[in-house]
Amino acid sequence: MNYKLAFIGFGNVARALIELLDRKSEVLKDQYNITYSITGIATGRHGFAINPNGLDVKKALALVEAGQPVSSLSVMPVNNSLSVIKQSKADVMFENSPVNRETGQPAIDHVRAALEMGMHAITANKGTVVHGYRELTALAKSKNKKFYFESTVLGGTPVFSVFREAMPAAELISFKGIINSTTNIILTRMENGETFDEAVSYCQSIGVAETDPSNDVDGWDAAIKVAALITVLMDAPFTPQQVDRTGIRGITPEMIRNAKEKGQRWKLVASAERSGGQISARVAPELVPASSRLYGMESASAGLEFRTDVLGDLAIIQTERAGMGAGPEETAYGLFADFINAVRINRRSQWNY
Repeated sequence: MNYKLAFIGFGNVARALIELLDRKSEVLKDQYNITYSITGIATGRHGFAINPNGLDVKKALALVEAGQPVSSLSVMPVNNSLSVIKQSKADVMFENSPVNRETGQPAIDHVRAALEMGMHAITANKGTVVHGYRELTALAKSKNKKFYFESTVLGGTPVFSVFREAMPAAELISFKGIINSTTNIILTRMENGETFDEAVSYCQSIGVAETDPSNDVDGWDAAIKVAALITVLMDAPFTPQQVDRTGIRGITPEMIRNAKEKGQRWKLVASAERSGGQISARVAPELVPASSRLYGMESASAGLEFRTDVLGDLAIIQTERAGMGAGPEETAYGLFADFINAVRINRRSQWNY
């Protein structure tokens, strides 16, 4: 079956997804009977384009690479993301606009519009989960469509789908781990002798930290991921503002050296625990002993340890790949996997999101 796809947000992750779809096109066709065309593109800096019969994606990529608008590819005038969604005639919408940790907008409006138009909605945007999970899940169910978001935590490494598919009715009691690769790279490089500023500059140079690195180093990225995990896996609405949050700016080279002498490491650890009907959550630097799984998560590696009511401790680890962590390619794979899982014929989901 041929699926029409709309891309809301056309940055590194979306472009990596397009490359992955192309590379896996034969697998999609042979194993899943999936073919596709891209009928809508909305970008923050390069304009908007729609063609229900399929856009020339190679031209779109070339235009963006050259810093030119994609609007020349559109078969009709369109000037905002919601119009792209409504006029693209898409079956699946990929939402990859920048995260708004305060409200989740405009990503929530994008997902809502797509679902109301009868599309599956797939996103890497954590704001949609933290601020819109229950509403968007209910809307997706009412439309018999999927709202999937595997890429919001640990890139393409499966977390939500593990609980959804492999652990039905398991109650999550607690989790703990490293879920921000940028701070882990910074702390690892400080162990190797760099200053905090030098390590941050390195992360900026390879594209894993923004010009303003506060979202990572002050713990906000980890906090919104914690909130997303609690909201979905513990079924309790939670915001990043409710997370007890401390970043890594206070970690000095002397603290790093002292820890190293004792066989320990500083890590930005994210955790949450349910106790007596209450949930407490924290993101903060912690001294990790060599006996901990977290100790071995160096540089861009990340991972989580889960405790449930039915199993022993379960760990999901994402190891560093080619000097990077949960970069565009890994995040794109999460979107790619969600696409396949959303459109599989006769697929049934316990959670129906």
